[in-house]
Amino acid sequence: MRQWNFCAGPAAISEEVILEVKSELPEYGTAGASIMEISHRSDLFMEVAYKAKKDLIEILNIPDDYDVLFLQGGATYQFSMIPMNYKHLSGTADYITTGTWTKKAFNEGSKIMNIKNIFSSEEDKFSHAPNIENLSLSKDAAYVHYCPNETIQGNAIHKIPNIDKPLIADMSSVILSEPIDVTKFSLIYAGAQKNIGPAGLTIVIIEKEFMQKDNSDLPNLLRYSQHARAESMLNTPPTFAWYMAGKVFKWIKKSGGLKFFKDQNDAKASMLYSYIDNSSFYNNYVNFENRSKMNIVFNLSDDALDSKFISESDEKGLLSLKGHRSVGGMRASIYNAMPLEGVKELIKFMDYFESKYG
Repeated sequence: MRQWNFCAGPAAISEEVILEVKSELPEYGTAGASIMEISHRSDLFMEVAYKAKKDLIEILNIPDDYDVLFLQGGATYQFSMIPMNYKHLSGTADYITTGTWTKKAFNEGSKIMNIKNIFSSEEDKFSHAPNIENLSLSKDAAYVHYCPNETIQGNAIHKIPNIDKPLIADMSSVILSEPIDVTKFSLIYAGAQKNIGPAGLTIVIIEKEFMQKDNSDLPNLLRYSQHARAESMLNTPPTFAWYMAGKVFKWIKKSGGLKFFKDQNDAKASMLYSYIDNSSFYNNYVNFENRSKMNIVFNLSDDALDSKFISESDEKGLLSLKGHRSVGGMRASIYNAMPLEGVKELIKFMDYFESKYG
């Protein structure tokens, strides 16, 4: 029996998608073999790949002057690939550090080029994030990098900034949760394992003009333009993850698109935060305007009860609520595949737990 899965990633996938994939797994169409067993260059898989890309372009309203790449290596690989490709433009870039992942991006990028950390909230335990438009950007920055949603600390930058520099965003834990204006960005990247599908796939959405400025001295496998030229098949791609992503894109369209999921995600987050804010037993430490709608972190009034909360919630079918090991506490990741009913069940358990131990 499937239970309520609040894992931050790899995260829940719609049961509708899981069941459709299950029915197709032994044999895909008339292939006589599983989707996992056919050539990535076969007509059958090329059709799968084309449809997935086409649907993502439609869902996000991606203009013709952008390309979409289906790559490997996770979003973490992009921490190195981005500066490697654009350090030759000026040798420096601006980074906004609002949590664990942007700190890692900064540290990796600093091995390659002169990265300027123009904002950090680490001293305040990453409890807040800036309005990027109010920051002083470096005149010679090749690009500005930020993360709209930090999965571990549960903070977010909800407003997409208008700046006169190429803007790059790690959208791993927020992509497809709401409509966005892709044209505000030069490059968007996202690991698939949170809101797109299984681990092993990374989506890169890149402005073609920016892409053509990549570093020609790099091996082809490290260059965006070469991946685009080969239609993301410069090497054998993660075919099953690509196929699964296509199923999720189809499900998003069928469900009502990003407007539907934005409304649902807003409702889920509002309901859970409202419960936390009205409790003296639970608390959230993130600044109100920077609260994530995808990863809701909270602490118990007595952390000695943390292990009981985890074990008892697990017994009730509420999975993976333990916060990241670096910060402790609890975390409920409520991506698109988590319905409102799941959040209601979580609140019901939290209420029960408080009445028992509060």
